[in-house]
Amino acid sequence: MKRRTLLIALSAALASGAAFAQAPIVIKFSHVVATDTPKGKAAERFKELAEKATKGRVKVEVYANSTLYKDKEELEALQLGAVQMLAPSLAKFGPLGVKEFEVFDLPYIFPTKDVLYRVTEGQIGKDLFKKLEPKGIIGLAYWDNGFKVMSANRPLHKVEDFKGLKMRIQSSKVLDAQMRQLGANPQVMAFSEVYQALQTGVVDGTENPPSNLYTQKMHEVQKHVTVSNHGYLGYAVIVNKKFWEGLPADIRTALDGAMKEATRYGNAIAQQENDAALEAVKKSGKTEIYVLNDKERAEWRKALLPVQTSMAGRIGPDLVNAVNKEAAALGFKN
Repeated sequence: MKRRTLLIALSAALASGAAFAQAPIVIKFSHVVATDTPKGKAAERFKELAEKATKGRVKVEVYANSTLYKDKEELEALQLGAVQMLAPSLAKFGPLGVKEFEVFDLPYIFPTKDVLYRVTEGQIGKDLFKKLEPKGIIGLAYWDNGFKVMSANRPLHKVEDFKGLKMRIQSSKVLDAQMRQLGANPQVMAFSEVYQALQTGVVDGTENPPSNLYTQKMHEVQKHVTVSNHGYLGYAVIVNKKFWEGLPADIRTALDGAMKEATRYGNAIAQQENDAALEAVKKSGKTEIYVLNDKERAEWRKALLPVQTSMAGRIGPDLVNAVNKEAAALGFKN
């Protein structure tokens, strides 16, 4: 009887061990925007591709719209291993101590997407990712979300129109300097809090790619949008270094492939999503959309160029020069 009990217990333990061995590796992927944005859609595509490529050995749990962590909390959560993957905006790495990433916040430094991709897909992008590794972070990909528009409850056509406005920004010394250069008062605020702050008048306006503005319904509480394309908003898909390096090599390879494909997909749809969002805002009839003419855009650029000079010491003059060289290679001058 004892022998039979022992055999039953041993069989149960083996079965339990087999089940445990076959349990999928869970990747919690947290982000702060809506599912129907370029980032949201790219995250869902990664989930689908990763689970398929690993034949179910990996399960990706996507938590959109700050449902797991707000943008002020998520980087610490990643470093602690409470979440495995994030796609924070590039501005988030300055406060983490990697100030070089603030080059992406400089106004008008990327005249076109071609210049941007020369940076993110070239050696500059790779070198920036290497700077994250001492922080316990591995950079996997750059995801595009397009150029930003300005919004407020009064028209923003000329630089002087910003005077005295309280403008929400991400936590970035460069964006702070940008708004001050325009004569506005920058207010750092978590993305999830912006709609209510605009609605209640805590802030007067903000900057966003159109897809973020529309999916967060900010256009419902902003009477004016100016298509300025003054700055860029992109994301870095990052993963906890210890977790990533602890994965089996074949799993890492499969996830890398899934990430590359999801990145191609997300970057391809970013512009059309922003165009569609801007059209939807226009059709809503709640917000007046204004596109800067050439003269006005030149005035904005002239007013904001000192930000590049004043922030070069913080970001690194060699890096700023390297980005400007990429622009010059395509015929653009700052």
